[in-house]
Amino acid sequence: MRTPDRILILSPHPDDGEISAGGTIARLAEEGHEIHYMAFSSCEKSLQPCDPLDILKQECRQATGRLGIPAENLVLLDFEVREFPHHRQEILDRMIELGRTIQPDLVIAPSSFDTHQDHQVIYHESIRAFKKISSIWGMEHPWNNIVFRTDIFVALEERHLEKKIGALAQYNSQSYRPYFSADYIRSSAYTRGMNVGVTYAEVFECIRMMM
Repeated sequence: MRTPDRILILSPHPDDGEISAGGTIARLAEEGHEIHYMAFSSCEKSLQPCDPLDILKQECRQATGRLGIPAENLVLLDFEVREFPHHRQEILDRMIELGRTIQPDLVIAPSSFDTHQDHQVIYHESIRAFKKISSIWGMEHPWNNIVFRTDIFVALEERHLEKKIGALAQYNSQSYRPYFSADYIRSSAYTRGMNVGVTYAEVFECIRMMM
């Protein structure tokens, strides 16, 4: 099965896409595929008091650029963090609007197993928006999951992992979180690689597959 030409990353908050799919994004960008990225919140309520209110937007631009996503393919929205359930229709409308514009072959979204309220909304609305036009893969966020279904593995080379580590290093405001450490990123990719006999990998749930 050929790799899809146009890929859309639906990241509930800046950094979610890079954390779970950064290596895959780096590989697909390297291979010349068209990648778009939509983040739905700048998470102002979750920032440290000393942080500028737009710090996550700034860091997201730097991080996605490191992975090879052109600035013009980045959409940063301002839904309030942890309040997505109150804005389901508006969120769906923005997905549909972007989907009509770019017609993605593959959408990478939160998984069906993700327990975070904002991630759940993006998962459910992504199905409503894209189930008839795109394949949909669910990202692994281990700290949000009780269980996870490992359907799709993307093999990564060292250079893809280094790009992911470099991208997440742009999130200085989030560096205190343990899952931003290079050790965690590398060990997680190594573990998933071991599952399928390669050095490194990222894993996804198959929500919808279009061929």
